Amino acid sequence: MLSFRILILAAVLTFGASVSAFAQTPVKLDTPQSKEVGPIRSSPAYAEAILRKTELQAELESMLPDYTEENPKVIDARFEIGVLTKDIDRLFGVRPTETSKLTEALGKLIVRRAAVATELHRLMRSYNKDHPEVKRAQRRVDIYDAAIREILG
Repeated sequence: MLSFRILILAAVLTFGASVSAFAQTPVKLDTPQSKEVGPIRSSPAYAEAILRKTELQAELESMLPDYTEENPKVIDARFEIGVLTKDIDRLFGVRPTETSKLTEALGKLIVRRAAVATELHRLMRSYNKDHPEVKRAQRRVDIYDAAIREILG
């Protein structure tokens, strides 16, 4: 499984490099955006989140020929991709002076929180918000949220 994750990450990094090599409009290195985005995109937290999002997108792509959009696996994959996308966007809100916070541990917290949030979403499709299993899952999501907030400040 680890070698698969490494292959996916290598493919993502290779694809990203080839796309930027063929870009028609050169990127200005002195723009504020390039100063902020570069350190974030090269951070371990970003890499972890992108890796998981890519894995989910690949899984989803392989499921779609066999499953409908209403299939719980498809719904869960799309939900988790959405959570990760929001978290990745949140990483871009980190100030350039604080990119040292974007560690591998933070990336793992983000990925795990997305999985726990997906589990909560799955439970809420079957039970009401007062069900004990839903409450337990919500507490787990809250714990991960608190840890991420503590790191990002």
